[in-house]
Amino acid sequence: MHHHGYLWTGPKQRFDQEALRRPPHPVPPPAGSRPELIQRYREVAAEFPTSDLPPLETALWLMKPRSLVRGTWVEPKEAAAWLGERLAEYAPRFVTEAERDAVHLTRVVDSAAEQLARGGDVSCGFYLERPAYLSLAVVTCSPNRTVPQLPCPTAEGERT
Repeated sequence: MHHHGYLWTGPKQRFDQEALRRPPHPVPPPAGSRPELIQRYREVAAEFPTSDLPPLETALWLMKPRSLVRGTWVEPKEAAAWLGERLAEYAPRFVTEAERDAVHLTRVVDSAAEQLARGGDVSCGFYLERPAYLSLAVVTCSPNRTVPQLPCPTAEGERT
């Protein structure tokens, strides 16, 4: 078992495009469906696997390109430490004072370490100024508890 880290930051307006954050339905629209429905299905089927947008379900990061993996760790504490480093890096830009609080951020990291040690995934998001959004995720892999059929995005789950 190992863990992959993911980070996305961008305009809140883009993050809110939920249709692009969902995988396509496993069954395409039947022949004879409205042309706009078929076209929309094709767009989502082409865009979801290659888009850098965070998926609505944390485990589905594993469907995304390997290039989006920001780090891979065997130890849950190492993965949580990466999360803590990213939180410290972005905390000055968090919109609310409560989210910037060091005690709060320490609790987030400690909770993440516990969740990862149990084989779970961790996802958190923060509003940044402008309005922008920060999405951080650490996904447990080989196998993932939620979607065990998804393959590891890295060739051998090597540390990056």
